[in-house]
Amino acid sequence: MSTAIVIVAFIAALFVAICLHELGHFIAARRAGVKVEEFGIGLPPRLFGIKRGETIYSVNAVPFGAFVKAAGEDDPTVPRSLAGKGPWTRLGVYVAGPLVNILLAFVLFSAFLSLPISTVAGDGLMVHSVGENSPAEEAGIEPGDIIRKIEGQPVHRAEDVQDIVNSVEEGTEMTLLLLRNGQEEEIRLEPRFDPRKQRRLIGVILAWWNIVSQVEEGSPAYEAGIRAGDAILSINGQSVYNDESMSSALHSLEEGEEIKLVLLPSGETDETEEISLTNDGYGTLPGVELRWVPGVAIEQKRLPVWRAAYLGASYIVQMPALIIEAIPLIRESPDTALVGPIGAGQLTVEVVRSSGFSSMLFMAGMISLGIGIFNLFPIPPLDGGGMLVALIEGVRRGKRLSPRAVRLAYTIGTAFLIALVVLVTSSDILRLVGGRGFGL
Repeated sequence: MSTAIVIVAFIAALFVAICLHELGHFIAARRAGVKVEEFGIGLPPRLFGIKRGETIYSVNAVPFGAFVKAAGEDDPTVPRSLAGKGPWTRLGVYVAGPLVNILLAFVLFSAFLSLPISTVAGDGLMVHSVGENSPAEEAGIEPGDIIRKIEGQPVHRAEDVQDIVNSVEEGTEMTLLLLRNGQEEEIRLEPRFDPRKQRRLIGVILAWWNIVSQVEEGSPAYEAGIRAGDAILSINGQSVYNDESMSSALHSLEEGEEIKLVLLPSGETDETEEISLTNDGYGTLPGVELRWVPGVAIEQKRLPVWRAAYLGASYIVQMPALIIEAIPLIRESPDTALVGPIGAGQLTVEVVRSSGFSSMLFMAGMISLGIGIFNLFPIPPLDGGGMLVALIEGVRRGKRLSPRAVRLAYTIGTAFLIALVVLVTSSDILRLVGGRGFGL
Protein backbone atom coordinates (compact mmCIF):
# COMPACT_ATOMS: atom_id res chain seq x y z
CA MET A 1 0.00 0.00 0.00
CA SER A 2 1.42 3.37 -1.06
CA THR A 3 2.36 5.61 1.86
CA ALA A 4 0.97 8.61 -0.04
CA ILE A 5 -2.48 6.98 -0.29
CA VAL A 6 -2.50 6.22 3.45
CA ILE A 7 -1.49 9.79 4.29
CA VAL A 8 -4.26 11.18 2.06
CA ALA A 9 -6.75 8.82 3.72
CA PHE A 10 -5.53 9.92 7.16
CA ILE A 11 -5.89 13.62 6.28
CA ALA A 12 -9.39 12.97 4.92
CA ALA A 13 -10.38 11.09 8.09
CA LEU A 14 -9.04 13.90 10.28
CA PHE A 15 -10.80 16.54 8.18
CA VAL A 16 -14.16 14.71 8.28
CA ALA A 17 -13.91 14.09 12.04
CA ILE A 18 -13.27 17.79 12.73
CA CYS A 19 -16.01 18.94 10.34
CA LEU A 20 -18.57 16.61 11.93
CA HIS A 21 -17.47 17.82 15.37
CA GLU A 22 -18.28 21.39 14.39
CA LEU A 23 -21.50 20.27 12.70
CA GLY A 24 -22.57 18.84 16.05
CA HIS A 25 -22.04 22.24 17.68
CA PHE A 26 -23.86 23.93 14.78
CA ILE A 27 -26.98 21.75 15.00
CA ALA A 28 -27.13 21.96 18.80
CA ALA A 29 -26.73 25.74 18.72
CA ARG A 30 -29.47 26.16 16.10
CA ARG A 31 -31.85 23.93 18.06
CA ALA A 32 -31.12 25.93 21.20
CA GLY A 33 -32.11 29.18 19.43
CA VAL A 34 -28.56 30.52 19.24
CA LYS A 35 -27.83 32.73 16.25
CA VAL A 36 -25.04 31.15 14.18
CA GLU A 37 -23.36 33.78 12.06
CA GLU A 38 -21.06 31.46 10.12
CA PHE A 39 -20.36 27.79 9.56
CA GLY A 40 -17.01 27.47 7.83
CA ILE A 41 -15.17 24.63 6.15
CA GLY A 42 -11.44 25.20 6.53
CA LEU A 43 -9.94 28.14 8.38
CA PRO A 44 -9.91 31.85 7.34
CA PRO A 45 -9.25 33.77 5.22
CA ARG A 46 -12.53 33.15 3.46
CA LEU A 47 -12.48 32.12 -0.19
CA PHE A 48 -16.22 32.38 -0.76
CA GLY A 49 -19.45 32.02 1.14
CA ILE A 50 -23.19 31.63 0.61
CA LYS A 51 -25.69 33.15 3.01
CA ARG A 52 -28.77 31.10 3.80
CA GLY A 53 -31.08 32.70 6.31
CA GLU A 54 -28.96 34.32 8.99
CA THR A 55 -25.93 32.03 8.52
CA ILE A 56 -23.03 32.30 6.09
CA TYR A 57 -21.76 28.91 4.86
CA SER A 58 -18.16 29.50 3.82
CA VAL A 59 -15.20 27.72 2.29
CA ASN A 60 -11.89 29.02 3.59
CA ALA A 61 -8.29 29.09 2.40
CA VAL A 62 -6.64 26.89 5.05
CA PRO A 63 -7.86 23.34 4.29
CA PHE A 64 -7.85 22.11 7.86
CA GLY A 65 -10.94 21.53 9.98
CA ALA A 66 -13.98 23.71 10.34
CA PHE A 67 -15.48 26.27 12.70
CA VAL A 68 -18.78 27.62 14.00
CA LYS A 69 -19.11 31.32 14.78
CA ALA A 70 -22.02 32.08 17.11
CA ALA A 71 -23.28 35.55 17.88
CA GLY A 72 -21.87 37.05 21.06
CA GLU A 73 -19.89 33.98 22.11
CA ASP A 74 -18.54 35.83 25.17
CA ASP A 75 -21.15 38.57 25.51
CA PRO A 76 -24.47 37.62 27.16
CA THR A 77 -25.95 41.04 26.26
CA VAL A 78 -26.04 40.18 22.53
CA PRO A 79 -29.51 38.95 21.49
CA ARG A 80 -29.68 35.15 20.93
CA SER A 81 -26.01 34.77 21.88
CA LEU A 82 -24.57 31.52 23.22
CA ALA A 83 -23.24 33.35 26.27
CA GLY A 84 -26.74 34.64 26.97
CA LYS A 85 -28.25 31.14 27.25
CA GLY A 86 -28.69 29.27 30.52
CA PRO A 87 -25.88 27.03 31.81
CA TRP A 88 -27.56 23.72 30.90
CA THR A 89 -28.26 24.92 27.35
CA ARG A 90 -24.64 25.99 26.94
CA LEU A 91 -23.46 22.66 28.34
CA GLY A 92 -25.57 20.86 25.72
CA VAL A 93 -24.10 22.93 22.89
CA TYR A 94 -20.54 22.34 24.11
CA VAL A 95 -20.97 18.58 24.54
CA ALA A 96 -22.62 18.09 21.14
CA GLY A 97 -19.33 18.19 19.20
CA PRO A 98 -17.52 15.49 21.25
CA LEU A 99 -20.66 13.35 21.25
CA VAL A 100 -20.77 13.41 17.44
CA ASN A 101 -17.12 12.27 17.39
CA ILE A 102 -17.88 9.44 19.80
CA LEU A 103 -20.89 8.39 17.73
CA LEU A 104 -18.78 8.46 14.55
CA ALA A 105 -16.13 6.34 16.28
CA PHE A 106 -18.79 3.81 17.26
CA VAL A 107 -20.01 3.56 13.65
CA LEU A 108 -16.46 3.18 12.30
CA PHE A 109 -15.42 0.59 14.91
CA SER A 110 -18.60 -1.40 14.27
CA ALA A 111 -18.04 -1.26 10.50
CA PHE A 112 -14.42 -2.37 10.91
CA LEU A 113 -15.35 -5.27 13.21
CA SER A 114 -18.09 -6.45 10.85
CA LEU A 115 -15.68 -6.78 7.90
CA PRO A 116 -14.62 -10.32 6.96
CA ILE A 117 -11.13 -10.97 8.27
CA SER A 118 -8.62 -13.73 7.61
CA THR A 119 -7.80 -15.65 10.78
CA VAL A 120 -5.55 -18.59 11.44
CA ALA A 121 -7.26 -21.52 13.15
CA GLY A 122 -6.14 -25.04 13.93
CA ASP A 123 -7.15 -28.23 15.67
CA GLY A 124 -5.93 -26.99 19.03
CA LEU A 125 -3.25 -24.66 20.43
CA MET A 126 0.34 -25.50 21.40
CA VAL A 127 1.52 -24.90 24.98
CA HIS A 128 4.75 -22.90 24.97
CA SER A 129 5.42 -22.75 28.71
CA VAL A 130 3.72 -23.49 32.00
CA GLY A 131 3.65 -21.09 34.94
CA GLU A 132 5.31 -22.16 38.17
CA ASN A 133 2.82 -23.37 40.81
CA SER A 134 -0.02 -22.74 38.34
CA PRO A 135 -3.10 -24.97 37.92
CA ALA A 136 -1.59 -26.17 34.63
CA GLU A 137 1.67 -27.27 36.29
CA GLU A 138 -0.18 -29.00 39.12
CA ALA A 139 -2.32 -30.85 36.54
CA GLY A 140 0.77 -32.04 34.64
CA ILE A 141 0.53 -29.93 31.46
CA GLU A 142 3.90 -29.71 29.68
CA PRO A 143 5.40 -27.47 26.97
CA GLY A 144 4.60 -28.93 23.56
CA ASP A 145 1.21 -30.28 24.62
CA ILE A 146 -1.64 -29.32 22.31
CA ILE A 147 -4.88 -28.23 23.98
CA ARG A 148 -7.63 -29.57 21.71
CA LYS A 149 -10.77 -29.18 23.82
CA ILE A 150 -11.84 -27.53 27.07
CA GLU A 151 -15.05 -28.76 28.67
CA GLY A 152 -15.81 -30.58 25.44
CA GLN A 153 -15.59 -27.40 23.37
CA PRO A 154 -13.02 -27.37 20.52
CA VAL A 155 -10.20 -24.85 20.82
CA HIS A 156 -9.15 -23.19 17.55
CA ARG A 157 -7.87 -19.74 18.59
CA ALA A 158 -6.29 -18.19 21.68
CA GLU A 159 -9.47 -16.28 22.52
CA ASP A 160 -11.37 -19.57 22.65
CA VAL A 161 -9.34 -20.64 25.69
CA GLN A 162 -10.04 -17.43 27.60
CA ASP A 163 -13.73 -17.40 26.66
CA ILE A 164 -14.29 -20.98 27.84
CA VAL A 165 -12.25 -20.58 31.03
CA ASN A 166 -14.27 -17.50 32.02
CA SER A 167 -17.61 -19.06 31.11
CA VAL A 168 -17.69 -21.57 33.98
CA GLU A 169 -18.44 -20.79 37.61
CA GLU A 170 -15.57 -19.90 39.91
CA GLY A 171 -14.28 -22.87 41.88
CA THR A 172 -15.32 -25.37 39.19
CA GLU A 173 -12.87 -27.90 37.80
CA MET A 174 -12.51 -28.10 34.04
CA THR A 175 -11.64 -30.99 31.74
CA LEU A 176 -8.97 -30.43 29.09
CA LEU A 177 -8.31 -32.79 26.20
CA LEU A 178 -4.61 -32.74 25.30
CA LEU A 179 -2.65 -34.19 22.41
CA ARG A 180 0.75 -35.34 23.70
CA ASN A 181 3.22 -37.23 21.49
CA GLY A 182 0.37 -38.24 19.19
CA GLN A 183 -1.80 -39.59 22.02
CA GLU A 184 -4.90 -37.93 23.47
CA GLU A 185 -5.05 -37.46 27.23
CA GLU A 186 -7.62 -35.87 29.55
CA ILE A 187 -6.64 -33.81 32.59
CA ARG A 188 -8.66 -31.81 35.11
CA LEU A 189 -7.76 -28.50 36.72
CA GLU A 190 -9.36 -25.54 38.47
CA PRO A 191 -8.57 -22.06 37.02
CA ARG A 192 -7.43 -19.34 39.43
CA PHE A 193 -8.46 -15.69 39.41
CA ASP A 194 -5.61 -13.26 38.69
CA PRO A 195 -6.42 -9.91 40.38
CA ARG A 196 -3.83 -8.09 38.26
CA LYS A 197 -5.32 -9.21 34.94
CA GLN A 198 -8.87 -9.35 36.34
CA ARG A 199 -9.64 -12.76 34.88
CA ARG A 200 -9.25 -16.47 35.56
CA LEU A 201 -6.19 -18.24 34.17
CA ILE A 202 -4.96 -21.81 33.89
CA GLY A 203 -1.31 -20.76 33.85
CA VAL A 204 -0.02 -21.43 30.34
CA ILE A 205 1.58 -19.31 27.63
CA LEU A 206 0.53 -20.49 24.19
CA ALA A 207 3.00 -20.91 21.33
CA TRP A 208 0.14 -20.74 18.85
CA TRP A 209 1.07 -23.24 16.13
CA ASN A 210 4.59 -24.62 16.56
CA ILE A 211 7.45 -25.30 18.89
CA VAL A 212 11.08 -26.13 18.08
CA SER A 213 11.71 -29.73 19.17
CA GLN A 214 15.40 -29.95 18.24
CA VAL A 215 18.24 -27.76 16.93
CA GLU A 216 21.44 -29.32 15.61
CA GLU A 217 24.48 -27.91 17.40
CA GLY A 218 26.76 -25.97 15.10
CA SER A 219 24.01 -25.30 12.55
CA PRO A 220 23.41 -21.70 11.39
CA ALA A 221 20.14 -21.71 13.34
CA TYR A 222 21.92 -22.83 16.52
CA GLU A 223 24.61 -20.20 16.07
CA ALA A 224 21.90 -17.56 15.54
CA GLY A 225 20.35 -18.46 18.89
CA ILE A 226 17.41 -20.76 18.11
CA ARG A 227 16.90 -23.35 20.86
CA ALA A 228 14.55 -26.24 21.58
CA GLY A 229 11.36 -24.92 23.13
CA ASP A 230 11.32 -21.72 21.06
CA ALA A 231 8.29 -20.92 18.92
CA ILE A 232 8.76 -19.31 15.49
CA LEU A 233 6.07 -16.66 15.03
CA SER A 234 7.07 -14.99 11.77
CA ILE A 235 9.73 -14.85 9.07
CA ASN A 236 10.48 -11.45 7.52
CA GLY A 237 7.07 -10.18 8.60
CA GLN A 238 5.12 -13.19 7.27
CA SER A 239 3.21 -15.21 9.86
CA VAL A 240 4.28 -18.82 10.25
CA TYR A 241 1.54 -21.31 11.14
CA ASN A 242 2.32 -24.54 9.20
CA ASP A 243 4.99 -26.13 7.00
CA GLU A 244 3.57 -24.52 3.87
CA SER A 245 3.58 -20.99 5.31
CA MET A 246 7.17 -21.41 6.51
CA SER A 247 8.31 -22.76 3.16
CA SER A 248 6.52 -19.92 1.34
CA ALA A 249 8.14 -17.29 3.57
CA LEU A 250 11.61 -18.76 3.04
CA HIS A 251 11.20 -19.25 -0.72
CA SER A 252 10.21 -15.59 -1.09
CA LEU A 253 13.78 -14.65 -0.14
CA GLU A 254 16.82 -14.65 -2.38
CA GLU A 255 19.78 -16.91 -1.60
CA GLY A 256 22.10 -15.10 0.79
CA GLU A 257 19.39 -12.67 1.84
CA GLU A 258 18.95 -12.02 5.56
CA ILE A 259 16.21 -14.00 7.33
CA LYS A 260 14.58 -12.16 10.22
CA LEU A 261 12.74 -14.45 12.59
CA VAL A 262 10.49 -13.38 15.45
CA LEU A 263 10.67 -15.97 18.22
CA LEU A 264 8.88 -16.64 21.46
CA PRO A 265 11.90 -17.93 23.41
CA SER A 266 11.68 -21.05 25.54
CA GLY A 267 10.88 -20.60 29.20
CA GLU A 268 8.14 -18.80 31.09
CA THR A 269 7.98 -15.60 29.03
CA ASP A 270 5.66 -13.80 26.66
CA GLU A 271 8.36 -11.39 25.40
CA THR A 272 9.33 -12.00 21.79
CA GLU A 273 12.80 -11.50 20.33
CA GLU A 274 14.15 -11.09 16.82
CA ILE A 275 17.14 -12.98 15.41
CA SER A 276 18.75 -13.02 11.96
CA LEU A 277 20.52 -15.62 9.84
CA THR A 278 21.38 -16.00 6.16
CA ASN A 279 19.04 -17.74 3.74
CA ASP A 280 20.60 -20.88 2.21
CA GLY A 281 18.32 -20.77 -0.84
CA TYR A 282 16.67 -24.15 -0.17
CA GLY A 283 13.58 -22.81 1.60
CA THR A 284 14.45 -24.51 4.91
CA LEU A 285 16.01 -23.81 8.28
CA PRO A 286 18.81 -26.45 8.32
CA GLY A 287 19.20 -28.29 11.60
CA VAL A 288 15.79 -27.23 12.96
CA GLU A 289 12.96 -29.66 13.69
CA LEU A 290 9.52 -28.37 14.64
CA ARG A 291 6.28 -29.80 15.98
CA TRP A 292 3.14 -28.29 14.47
CA VAL A 293 -0.47 -28.09 15.55
CA PRO A 294 -2.42 -30.24 13.06
CA GLY A 295 -5.03 -28.83 10.69
CA VAL A 296 -3.90 -25.20 10.83
CA ALA A 297 -5.20 -23.05 7.96
CA ILE A 298 -6.43 -19.55 7.14
CA GLU A 299 -10.18 -19.07 7.25
CA GLN A 300 -12.52 -16.15 6.69
CA LYS A 301 -14.39 -14.93 9.74
CA ARG A 302 -17.14 -12.31 9.98
CA LEU A 303 -18.82 -11.12 13.16
CA PRO A 304 -22.59 -10.65 13.23
CA VAL A 305 -23.60 -6.99 12.98
CA TRP A 306 -25.01 -6.97 16.52
CA ARG A 307 -21.78 -8.46 17.89
CA ALA A 308 -19.65 -5.94 15.99
CA ALA A 309 -21.81 -3.10 17.35
CA TYR A 310 -21.53 -4.46 20.89
CA LEU A 311 -17.74 -4.73 20.68
CA GLY A 312 -17.50 -1.27 19.09
CA ALA A 313 -19.49 0.22 21.96
CA SER A 314 -17.49 -1.78 24.53
CA TYR A 315 -14.24 -0.39 23.18
CA ILE A 316 -15.50 3.17 23.61
CA VAL A 317 -16.84 2.48 27.13
CA GLN A 318 -13.50 0.97 28.16
CA MET A 319 -11.42 3.81 26.71
CA PRO A 320 -11.38 5.99 29.90
CA ALA A 321 -10.04 3.01 31.89
CA LEU A 322 -7.44 2.33 29.18
CA ILE A 323 -6.30 5.97 29.36
CA ILE A 324 -5.89 5.69 33.14
CA GLU A 325 -3.93 2.44 32.76
CA ALA A 326 -1.69 4.15 30.19
CA ILE A 327 -0.60 6.91 32.61
CA PRO A 328 2.55 4.97 33.68
CA LEU A 329 3.45 4.54 29.98
CA ILE A 330 2.92 8.27 29.40
CA ARG A 331 5.34 9.01 32.24
CA GLU A 332 7.85 6.43 31.06
CA SER A 333 7.76 7.15 27.33
CA PRO A 334 5.79 10.33 26.54
CA ASP A 335 7.22 10.54 23.01
CA THR A 336 5.30 7.40 21.97
CA ALA A 337 2.31 7.66 24.32
CA LEU A 338 1.41 11.27 23.43
CA VAL A 339 1.04 12.12 19.75
CA GLY A 340 -0.35 14.98 17.71
CA PRO A 341 -1.57 14.96 14.10
CA ILE A 342 1.92 14.19 12.74
CA GLY A 343 2.44 11.29 15.13
CA ALA A 344 -1.10 10.01 14.50
CA GLY A 345 -0.39 10.08 10.76
CA GLN A 346 2.84 8.11 11.24
CA LEU A 347 1.05 5.58 13.45
CA THR A 348 -1.72 5.22 10.87
CA VAL A 349 0.82 4.46 8.13
CA GLU A 350 2.45 1.77 10.32
CA VAL A 351 -0.89 0.17 11.23
CA VAL A 352 -2.13 0.07 7.63
CA ARG A 353 1.18 -1.36 6.39
CA SER A 354 1.09 -4.16 8.98
CA SER A 355 -2.65 -4.90 9.00
CA GLY A 356 -3.97 -3.87 5.57
CA PHE A 357 -6.00 -0.95 4.29
CA SER A 358 -9.18 -2.15 6.00
CA SER A 359 -7.57 -1.12 9.31
CA MET A 360 -7.97 2.47 8.07
CA LEU A 361 -11.57 2.23 9.31
CA PHE A 362 -10.30 1.41 12.80
CA MET A 363 -7.73 4.22 12.72
CA ALA A 364 -10.38 6.70 11.50
CA GLY A 365 -12.48 5.64 14.50
CA MET A 366 -9.50 6.19 16.78
CA ILE A 367 -8.94 9.65 15.28
CA SER A 368 -12.56 10.63 15.85
CA LEU A 369 -12.60 9.16 19.36
CA GLY A 370 -9.35 10.92 20.19
CA ILE A 371 -10.76 14.28 19.07
CA GLY A 372 -13.91 13.69 21.10
CA ILE A 373 -12.15 12.65 24.30
CA PHE A 374 -9.50 15.37 24.02
CA ASN A 375 -12.18 18.03 23.71
CA LEU A 376 -13.90 16.72 26.84
CA PHE A 377 -10.92 17.55 29.05
CA PRO A 378 -12.03 20.38 31.38
CA ILE A 379 -9.45 22.86 30.11
CA PRO A 380 -10.55 26.17 28.55
CA PRO A 381 -10.82 26.84 25.63
CA LEU A 382 -11.66 23.19 24.89
CA ASP A 383 -15.33 22.16 24.91
CA GLY A 384 -14.72 20.55 28.29
CA GLY A 385 -13.64 23.92 29.67
CA GLY A 386 -16.90 25.53 28.54
CA MET A 387 -18.80 22.55 29.96
CA LEU A 388 -17.04 22.97 33.30
CA VAL A 389 -17.97 26.66 33.49
CA ALA A 390 -21.57 25.87 32.54
CA LEU A 391 -21.73 23.02 35.07
CA ILE A 392 -20.45 25.21 37.89
CA GLU A 393 -22.97 27.92 37.03
CA GLY A 394 -25.72 25.29 36.78
CA VAL A 395 -24.91 24.02 40.27
CA ARG A 396 -24.95 27.64 41.45
CA ARG A 397 -28.49 27.87 40.00
CA GLY A 398 -27.51 30.17 37.17
CA LYS A 399 -25.28 32.50 39.16
CA ARG A 400 -22.50 33.39 36.74
CA LEU A 401 -18.80 33.27 37.43
CA SER A 402 -17.08 36.61 37.25
CA PRO A 403 -15.96 37.55 33.70
CA ARG A 404 -12.48 38.18 35.08
CA ALA A 405 -12.20 34.65 36.51
CA VAL A 406 -13.44 33.13 33.24
CA ARG A 407 -11.01 35.22 31.17
CA LEU A 408 -8.13 34.21 33.46
CA ALA A 409 -9.05 30.53 33.17
CA TYR A 410 -9.22 30.77 29.39
CA THR A 411 -5.88 32.60 29.23
CA ILE A 412 -4.13 30.00 31.39
CA GLY A 413 -5.78 27.13 29.53
CA THR A 414 -4.86 28.56 26.14
CA ALA A 415 -1.23 29.04 27.18
CA PHE A 416 -1.10 25.46 28.48
CA LEU A 417 -2.58 24.04 25.27
CA ILE A 418 -0.18 26.03 23.09
CA ALA A 419 2.77 24.71 25.11
CA LEU A 420 1.39 21.16 24.89
CA VAL A 421 0.92 21.41 21.11
CA VAL A 422 4.48 22.72 20.67
CA LEU A 423 5.96 19.92 22.80
CA VAL A 424 3.94 17.12 21.19
CA THR A 425 4.53 18.41 17.66
CA SER A 426 8.27 18.75 18.32
CA SER A 427 8.35 15.19 19.65
CA ASP A 428 6.47 13.94 16.57
CA ILE A 429 8.87 15.70 14.21
CA LEU A 430 11.97 14.45 16.06
CA ARG A 431 10.62 10.89 15.98
CA LEU A 432 9.92 11.13 12.26
CA VAL A 433 13.26 12.76 11.38
CA GLY A 434 15.12 10.28 13.57
CA GLY A 435 13.60 7.35 11.70
CA ARG A 436 11.91 5.98 14.82
CA GLY A 437 8.44 4.49 14.76
CA PHE A 438 5.94 2.73 16.99
CA GLY A 439 7.29 -0.78 16.47
CA LEU A 440 4.35 -2.12 14.42
